[in-house]
Formats: sequence, structure tokens, C-alpha cells
Amino acid sequence: MGFTIGISRGMRDIRTGSRRRSRTSDGTAVAEYTGLWGWDVVPGARAAAGACSCGRRDCPAPGAHPLGFAPVIPAGATLDEVTEAWSEFPGASVMLPVGRTFDVIEVAEPAGCRALARLERMGLPVGPVAATPDGRAQFFVAPGAAADLPGLLYRMGWDDPAALDLRGLGPGSHITAPPSDRGGLGPVRWLRSPALDSASRPPEARLVLGTLAYVAHRSRAEPRP
Repeated sequence: MGFTIGISRGMRDIRTGSRRRSRTSDGTAVAEYTGLWGWDVVPGARAAAGACSCGRRDCPAPGAHPLGFAPVIPAGATLDEVTEAWSEFPGASVMLPVGRTFDVIEVAEPAGCRALARLERMGLPVGPVAATPDGRAQFFVAPGAAADLPGLLYRMGWDDPAALDLRGLGPGSHITAPPSDRGGLGPVRWLRSPALDSASRPPEARLVLGTLAYVAHRSRAEPRP
């Protein structure tokens, strides 16, 4: 009974919040992810005033998780298919399952911006990079990176991902996609937008991890003003 009530309240909250947004624009944005970039999409919860649209009063991640009762919209879905599916969850945030087409390496945004600039100057392959409203940069890399992160860093001479403030996100994780709001803190945005040559086949983690680790180490070692 409580679960059913939670779903009903969550759906009502989402539908109420959606009045400010166009269903057509929502469908177009989601269809770009599924059709152009080849990513699965999941409707996600939204947060307002600390309350989550999922309806759980004890939600551990308000506005930052998939809706448990929403289906995955698969890669390749057309605009018509997406629009029909998304109409059942208007106002939902756009979330991407990690570990299928890509894994994510996450770092503090200032270090991520510096690493991104260095990688681009060196001409190294870089996939999409997103920035969250709580100050994290998310680098899209080939699947398997999250599980291999400690070993990859060790082989590069770095012992502890936590000491570098590096975090790997793999299967079972979801990230909020731009331009959706995350956790009521504001929109996620692109630091480096997806491109046809990197969205469906992001770079192997080893090609970007050395630079990420070096810049993260330097950033944490620098004295704070």
C-alpha cells in the first residue's frame, strides 16, 4: 500500500512540475540521446525544496536517481517512440545508465577543466565530459574503466583513487544528463559535448587517466588561498 501511494504521489509531483516544460522539447532531447548518440535513457526523479518526486520521505538521493517504476528507453528509439514513452513521465529528469556504452571517471570540476584543456592541447582522444551542479566533472570512457580504475592507476604509479579524488562509475550507476536538474541544485551541463566519433565509442580510460591523475594530484597539492 505504501509503495503504491509513493508512486502515485511521485507521478503527481512530476506531472505538476512538468507544466513549465514542453513535452515536445523533452522528447526531442531524449531522442537525441537514444537516436543520435546511441545511449539508453531512464526517466529520473526531480527534487524541490529537498523533497523527491519519487514520494519517499526518506529518499537517500532526492532528485538524483531513476524512477523505479519507469522503463528504460533503449538506444535507437525514434522521436515518436520517445515522445510516447516520455509522455507517461512528463517533467522527469533525463538519466543515463552507466556501464553499457560508457563508464564514467569523475573528478572535481576545477581539476577536470584543467585536465580537459591539457588533453585537447595534446591531441588525445576525449569523449563527452559533463559538469554537475555540485562541482564534479564526469569523463565518459569505455566500459570496464570503473572496475579497472585501481589497477590502471597502480600501473601508472598512483596508489589510491580516493587520494586523487577520482571516482569510477560503472554498471548499476546512473548519471543525470544535461540539461536536466540534479538534486534540486541546478542543471547538469556539457564541458565537452558528445560527438559522433566519441559518443558511442568513448576512449579507453588509459588514454585520459594519466592526465586526470596528474592534474588532480597537482590540484590537491596546491595551497588553498
